[in-house]
Amino acid sequence: MDNYLYHYKALVLDIYDADTIRVEIDLGFGLKWKGSDGRGVQIRLFGLDAPEMKGEEKEFGIISRNRLRELILGKKITLKTIKDSSEKYGRYLGTIITSDGLDVNEWLINEGLAKKMKY
Repeated sequence: MDNYLYHYKALVLDIYDADTIRVEIDLGFGLKWKGSDGRGVQIRLFGLDAPEMKGEEKEFGIISRNRLRELILGKKITLKTIKDSSEKYGRYLGTIITSDGLDVNEWLINEGLAKKMKY
């Protein structure tokens, strides 16, 4: 058994950077949730820190984001949430698993696209 609170099926709608994405969550029974603004639920990928999209890290931030986009943008994934409330920036913490079982959070770290982070 893992330590995740909930597991959801979701569709990746947007990727801001390599640690912040927006998804449409399948709640079951034909119900989908895109968050209060309708643009997608913001997810902060748990256990990692990716380069920023501005400042000194911008070039690497774009590379990391684009690699993540190639992997999951527009695709159905499994979202494993860490807790049932959002963090200080309104994002939910989670781990992303692709349809073929790849742990995206670990993949980003293993590919050198993000650094492991402890909270």
